[in-house]
Amino acid sequence: MKKILIPLMIIAVVVAFYEQSSTNQNVYVTVIAMAVFMFGMMQLSAKTPSKNQEKEKEDVD
Repeated sequence: MKKILIPLMIIAVVVAFYEQSSTNQNVYVTVIAMAVFMFGMMQLSAKTPSKNQEKEKEDVD
């Protein structure tokens, strides 16, 4: 999944920046590209463990 998300996010950022630099800016393309980027970041950061994970386990016990 990570192999698909990272290139997809890079493409979304490139499309968003390209759309911003053009003279005829299409807001919908920019919004969709940013939504794809944010979705990818959400998926990647969901797999990152919390710093306070050990604390939370101690509090439960």
